[in-house]
Amino acid sequence: MKILDKKLNEFFGGKVVRKDLTKLVKGDAIVPIYVLEYLLGQYCATDDEETITQGVETVKSILAKHFVHRDEAQIIKSTVREKGSHRIIDKVSVRLNDRKDQYEATFANLGLSKVPIADDIIREHQKLLSSGVWCILTLAYISTDERDSLPWVIESLKPIQIASGDLDEYKEGRKQFTKEEWIDILLQTMGLNPDEFTFRSKLLQLTRLVPFVENNYNLIELGPKGTGKSHIFSELSPHGMLISGGEVSKAKLFVNNSSGEIGLVGYWDVVAYDEFAGKTKTTDRGLVDIMKNYMANKSFSRGTQVYGASASMVFVGNTDHSVPYMLRHSNLFDALPKDYYDTAFLDRIHAYLPGWEVQKLCNDMFTSDYGFIVDYLAEILKEQRKEDRTNEYNQFFELSDSITTRDKTAIIKTYAGLSKVIFPDGNIAETDAKELLDFAIECRKRVKQQLQKMDETFEAVDFSYINRKTGKKVSIETLEVIEYLNDEQKDILLSNSAENTDNSKVEKSKIKTLSNGQRIILDNQTGISYENLFGDYLAGANSITLIDPYIRLPYQLRNFMEFAKLLSEKKNKENELRLHLITNNNEDFIEGAREAFSQITYSLETIGIIFTYEFDENIHDRSIKIDNGWKIVLGRGLDIWQKTGGWYDINEYIQEKRLCKACEVTFIYDEG
Repeated sequence: MKILDKKLNEFFGGKVVRKDLTKLVKGDAIVPIYVLEYLLGQYCATDDEETITQGVETVKSILAKHFVHRDEAQIIKSTVREKGSHRIIDKVSVRLNDRKDQYEATFANLGLSKVPIADDIIREHQKLLSSGVWCILTLAYISTDERDSLPWVIESLKPIQIASGDLDEYKEGRKQFTKEEWIDILLQTMGLNPDEFTFRSKLLQLTRLVPFVENNYNLIELGPKGTGKSHIFSELSPHGMLISGGEVSKAKLFVNNSSGEIGLVGYWDVVAYDEFAGKTKTTDRGLVDIMKNYMANKSFSRGTQVYGASASMVFVGNTDHSVPYMLRHSNLFDALPKDYYDTAFLDRIHAYLPGWEVQKLCNDMFTSDYGFIVDYLAEILKEQRKEDRTNEYNQFFELSDSITTRDKTAIIKTYAGLSKVIFPDGNIAETDAKELLDFAIECRKRVKQQLQKMDETFEAVDFSYINRKTGKKVSIETLEVIEYLNDEQKDILLSNSAENTDNSKVEKSKIKTLSNGQRIILDNQTGISYENLFGDYLAGANSITLIDPYIRLPYQLRNFMEFAKLLSEKKNKENELRLHLITNNNEDFIEGAREAFSQITYSLETIGIIFTYEFDENIHDRSIKIDNGWKIVLGRGLDIWQKTGGWYDINEYIQEKRLCKACEVTFIYDEG
């Protein structure tokens, strides 16, 4: 067991579960993860292997005997009739039959409807009146001769969710973990392997939790297929409802005028719209108008009454074009249906998550380590909705006066939500607050930039802030603008002052002459290659020393060969170039490295590069030393990219298409 898993079990014993167990027990049951983990939490919330094995078998048995599969509904009905009563797991929704003055339940998988249910159960669990809740219940069969009377009786019912979570205990436990550990725990809770994600990529995933901790938070995420945009909203929490964008109506979402029943926003903390994008989709324009009012004012009117609600709104969908194409020919809202392609509606969006930065999910990205039982975390997040952290950033920073009230509200809600998720105890340092504020500003600026492209009446806004301690002004730019500025994906963007460590300024033109300076590369940035990063500095060199302690794994050797290829293109054709590598190694890899370097030596000799190498266990810094006087300090060595999808991923072959890891590259000229 990993150290972090042991630590998590130590401080949150009974509230965590091994995340690969859900696959072991799920079988062909079409049921949310929170239902499975509810059961696993009853029997497998431990690190004892024997108990886990027994618990998994118990949960499998419960699902086999009590979970209702649609194709086995008649068998379950027969079992209830023969036994008199039987415990089942099904999704139940309830409606009031005003003619009979009674509540009636409908079972999603069992296929039963109009089954009477006691008023007391409804008073205790009002969410049953919405679109359905997964429940464990005892269903009885009592034959009757009464006309129009059903034999089915609900004897007892319990929604599948933990009744409450102790927020104070949760906050106290958080103090035992570093920021990095806590973020990894949350990623594992979401079923993801944190080792496969950069800090920015982790932040993108955690922002999907903000609607669960912030009331009336409006989030949109558009991007390619297969990135798990809707997964969290259907699987993580019993307080979230995922609906198809095409199934939305005024009555379903807000209130049914004919019956007076409140819609989804009255019962759920989060209402998410799946497959929201699609230009050809038809939409009720009246629904859009009601949503605009609700998203701005937390209230809606139907008929003569005004209702208030706290549900957050999430919109997820697929983009039709690449980001450079949208930035050049349209905008980042390009894929939305016509009636939602409305600047007044989109201005209510608090944050736009760049779905194109989220990696497509593959097997390596899922974890088999421990995380919180998702139902436990869901209850904690619900409790946190009562807290107001929107002014927390004020102790460190002051937002620009030019930022409008709507922009400011959006920024501070995103900041507050992330702060609750990552720092639930409120113990946040200035550097950590800065990371969250920068990201929150970027998410809102992405919305505002597109609105300005769509409607010229939206004025430009200075998305900056002042550090109260230093008085330094920090301006924020979105990553896609940094990458594709002036539609030149290969532009070289250099810092031109110390302020640029905050990514506040970027050079907009290509470098014409070599100069000292520093290049800041951001998490998930694309458009970076060895050529446009430092290719000009290598031109005409005769001798180069590369110091990089990590040239051993296959992808690191690939990076090295790509570096050598660049050298072959930059050197004088008639001259040989000497390339010396100083690296580190250990017993597990050293023999393989010697063999690889031996083959590399013969290979590079054919293109005029004389390759030598040495192992030095004391090196740590990474750099390229060139005999023309330049030294390039590499923050991460040659390892500047995230993992690709392998042979069948075009990113494996085009450096500019790969997602980067955050790092710094410094150019120093030594005249001596």
